[in-house]
Amino acid sequence: MNPENRLQALSEFLKAKRSKLLPQMVGLPSGSRRRTPGLRREEVAQIAGVSTTWYTWLEQGRDIKVSASVLDAISDALQLNKDEKKYLYALALEEGADPVISNIEETIISPSLKRILQELQYCPTIITDRRLFIVGWNLAAAKVFLDFEQIPKEDRNLIELLFSRKEFKSLAVNWEHFVKGFIAIFRSYYGQYVADKWYIQFIEDMEQTYPEFRLLWNEGEVSSAPEMQIDFRHAKAGKMVFNLTSLQVQGNNDLRCSVYTPADNTATETKLKRLMENK
Repeated sequence: MNPENRLQALSEFLKAKRSKLLPQMVGLPSGSRRRTPGLRREEVAQIAGVSTTWYTWLEQGRDIKVSASVLDAISDALQLNKDEKKYLYALALEEGADPVISNIEETIISPSLKRILQELQYCPTIITDRRLFIVGWNLAAAKVFLDFEQIPKEDRNLIELLFSRKEFKSLAVNWEHFVKGFIAIFRSYYGQYVADKWYIQFIEDMEQTYPEFRLLWNEGEVSSAPEMQIDFRHAKAGKMVFNLTSLQVQGNNDLRCSVYTPADNTATETKLKRLMENK
């Protein structure tokens, strides 16, 4: 990522986080009506113990000198979680990993990981790379979502599929909630690999093609492993409820395993078994 794009991403992230904080959340009086939501820049600067001018420059994306201790103060002022703080560091200090140009066709799923996919027979499971291209899945995932084998490898980006395929949009009862989790994961990778120009081009293409992506991306959510309960309304099986757990796979390929476990005290697993029995 060139400095201009990196600093712009930093600026957008700080603005998004500031806009979500109310004065009373940080112990300040609400005061008069505000023209824009969230804290003012001078309030963030006051809480962080930095000058308003310096924080303004930081939020404007100017190329200024920053230190870890000051970023810690900014993180506390904006009430960032662990993943958001890591993302801030990556952008402000350009600590992202060197770009690794990966070829989806060269991504090899290890035998042990293939075995895990098979053993998770009644848990729809998807494996993605650091750009969120789908590189592995089990039969349960194909039955609940769609048959990824019918999609060309270069088109199997999970983020884009969530917006482009009607199967995903009609499946999730709360589609926006469903998508936000994966966008948060994608942003965590974006911060980790700030030097990889692929992310900039992909984000620009998504924003131009899907206005909904632009809105959700601008919220600035970051999470390396969100856990959530998802309600599906499957065309054949009806209502299904899954708990989503996202796991980082140790190894050189930086893979992620997203497992959908049928929720307890529901008929989800029974419905899934019936669905998988139908050829």
